[in-house]
Amino acid sequence: MNNADEGVVRLDQLRALVSLVLELDEGELTDDGLFVDDYGADSLSAIEILARIELEMGLDIPQGELAGMTTLREVDSVVRRYASSSVSHD
Repeated sequence: MNNADEGVVRLDQLRALVSLVLELDEGELTDDGLFVDDYGADSLSAIEILARIELEMGLDIPQGELAGMTTLREVDSVVRRYASSSVSHD
């Protein structure tokens, strides 16, 4: 799988995860829709999104990143950054 394909798969996985937490149909969640303003999310929703990402993707993302994770596109950016830093260089 090339990097573009991996990006699409990851974004689809994140869309499914965030939609589940926010109780939305996946089609309702746009890449740039604001979780709080557009979908009624609250701080507990944000923490749950972060926890599910960490669990399902095996990443360790500091809670300090939550402030920058307000859209699906921003979540994807944070996940990409931490996924690339967690790659083992054995």
